[in-house]
Amino acid sequence: MADCGGSKTMENVAEKEVPKTAEEKVNKAAAVVGKEAGSTEATECEGAIGGMRDPSIRKEAEDSDEEDSDEEDYDDEDYDESDGEDREGFMTMLQSFLMSKLDLSKDADIPKVLDEVTVEAVVKYIKSGECKSIITMAGAGISTSAGIPDFRTPGSGLYSNLEKYNLPFPEAIFDIEFFKTNPQPFFVLAKELYPGAFNPTPSHWFVRLLHDKGLLLRHYTQNIDTLEHVAGLPAEKTVEAHGTFRTSHCIACRKEYSQEWMKEEIFKDSIPTCSECSGLVKPDIVFFRENLPPRFFHCVQSDFPKCDLLIILGTSLTVQPFASLIDNVPPSCPRLLINREKTGSVDPVMAILHGIFTGGLALDSPNNKRDVALLGDCDDGCKTFAEMLGWKEDLEKLVATKK
Repeated sequence: MADCGGSKTMENVAEKEVPKTAEEKVNKAAAVVGKEAGSTEATECEGAIGGMRDPSIRKEAEDSDEEDSDEEDYDDEDYDESDGEDREGFMTMLQSFLMSKLDLSKDADIPKVLDEVTVEAVVKYIKSGECKSIITMAGAGISTSAGIPDFRTPGSGLYSNLEKYNLPFPEAIFDIEFFKTNPQPFFVLAKELYPGAFNPTPSHWFVRLLHDKGLLLRHYTQNIDTLEHVAGLPAEKTVEAHGTFRTSHCIACRKEYSQEWMKEEIFKDSIPTCSECSGLVKPDIVFFRENLPPRFFHCVQSDFPKCDLLIILGTSLTVQPFASLIDNVPPSCPRLLINREKTGSVDPVMAILHGIFTGGLALDSPNNKRDVALLGDCDDGCKTFAEMLGWKEDLEKLVATKK
């Protein structure tokens, strides 16, 4: 996986004098990451439906930097006013995260919320009434039982089954520059995966149940299948980090189109084009080299300081900046992982700050005071957790709902 220019940044940090205060550390670290965030390398971490691009593509880009320098003018031409807002939101989120990590003087005062780092202790915490603002973070793993493939599973994952599209590399199907030159592969795939052909899984209904119980602060998802909406979760409770099929825009003039219009175009096997300027029209899902939606950054800044329980569902926690959200909750906030395997123990983007701090889940750390894993199938984990909470019948009723 691409390191987003981490080695260069680590050398820079190591060579410079370490700031004496937490605030100075934050400013220096944010400046380093901010500089990288403006580079081509950093944008590989953004707008990543399904993950990073092939590292070999990054090397080719580095080798051709000088040759392509005259072609970079498209950045100015294609500049969107929201770009500056997106970067400002990212930097604010980063600074908040760094301050929480680097203000080490307060570590001894962090309250212990869980009696022990077990699923039973998380259940007890929720039942106590002290847990009132739960954030859920979801990946492709909550939708696989609906028949939607994840991205990386060898053999069955989406990226393993794209040979018929004759792509230069698998991730090209979600690359905005490739889309501009050859949009057909994406729209053929979109027809196969179009929302409406699948039903919510028990994992989606569990998130809906948290909302019904008045405990859900917000649901953050990497998925573009809209199954949260099918399950009846209100739009204001959902943050679709990688965009949505519910709206579409012309990539040239930004004219908006409805989901119904886009669906009709896709299912008649045509390439959607703008009625105003004849430009390509793309669903508002985030491709590689595109910015995440501004609402993502706004909600992160508002929600995560309030979170008193983070539940991570069916995600490999490899796509940035989504993966680093687990470190934006308060230091005392318990974090429950419901997943097939342990994940999130290392934060690859934040590793560029070499030696300043360690991010990620502390599931195997002897100093772990808040991180718990419920390993196995995601749907089974949600069912088990609901039963332990005394919500078994409530969840079963929702799962039986016909939409």
